[in-house]
Amino acid sequence: MEKLDKTLEEWKAMLDPDQYAVCRLKGTERPFSGKYNATKTDGVYHCICCHEALFDSSTKFDSGCGWPSFYAPIGDQAMVEIRDVSHGMIRTEVVCAKCDAHLGHVFPDGPPPTGLRYCINSVCLDLVARN
Repeated sequence: MEKLDKTLEEWKAMLDPDQYAVCRLKGTERPFSGKYNATKTDGVYHCICCHEALFDSSTKFDSGCGWPSFYAPIGDQAMVEIRDVSHGMIRTEVVCAKCDAHLGHVFPDGPPPTGLRYCINSVCLDLVARN
């Protein structure tokens, strides 16, 4: 996959302040505040920064954690996992493979068939509904 490379100034000019804080500065939105947390719309979730497809709605589930949760990405190449030791915890961060946008974290407590829970910030996503 060809990388999309922009400066922080370029990202700041194209994203709203919340998107910039989460996607580029590795922030997080408050739990239960994101527009996609309870969404059940059929479609594909794309990266807000580069529009790369990340998750199919068929893999979304209600984990009760307050953020949209998925048990699998749309493909093996959609995102990159990075060890995250911030905030006194050991977690696995997930970033968009194309533009390195911070998306959230993946945890080993999800449902079958993967047993994974991709806990993703709504502000990082753009849902394209299927007709």
